[in-house]
Amino acid sequence: MAKINLLPWRDELRKQRQREFYVMLAGAAVAAVFVVFIWWYWMGMRLENQDSRNAYMKEQIHQLDGKLVEIKQLETTKSKLLARKEIIEKLQASRSQMVHLFDELVKTIPDGVRLLSMKQNGDSLTLDGLAQSNASVATYMRNLDASPWLTHSDLVMTEAKKNDKRDRFDFGVTVKLTNPDEKAKEQEKAAKAAAASGLGAKPVSAHAATPPAAESSGKEVKP
Repeated sequence: MAKINLLPWRDELRKQRQREFYVMLAGAAVAAVFVVFIWWYWMGMRLENQDSRNAYMKEQIHQLDGKLVEIKQLETTKSKLLARKEIIEKLQASRSQMVHLFDELVKTIPDGVRLLSMKQNGDSLTLDGLAQSNASVATYMRNLDASPWLTHSDLVMTEAKKNDKRDRFDFGVTVKLTNPDEKAKEQEKAAKAAAASGLGAKPVSAHAATPPAAESSGKEVKP
């Protein structure tokens, strides 16, 4: 005889499937929450690591800023010390330079020339005096240019005196103070420039000739 199940089995099967669906849905939700938590924890670790690196970089930058300020202060101190050293060296050089200057002034004065005054402004020297002729002034300027401690002599003025038969010309000359090393370098540089321009190894001095009569305010009177 055939058995017939008269119980509502379809309802029970539907309920069982619903329970299985809810269990799977709950498992998926738990898995999603777990994945989100892991992701949040990992991102938090990365942010914390980046924050620590940023803090380290800020600390290092702050230390470098302090070192830069210290370096600037040291450079300022170095500049001041170098300036003082240069001043001291110039003063020490000028001590011996004055001795050589007066010695050269005595050596360079030719016959027929007398100095009346001498003024110094830095490395520039102004010499005023009396001369018997323009030729004596030209000789004096050549002697100044030939001195190792003097260079770049320049005639400021020469004026004839009508009431003096012996010292007949007032003159003014400017000259630059130097030292033998600087003058040798300057002469070597000038020689190279002259050789490069094809002017010859020995340039002609601008003061080698007698100053022209146009520079004098009067005419030379022959005795």
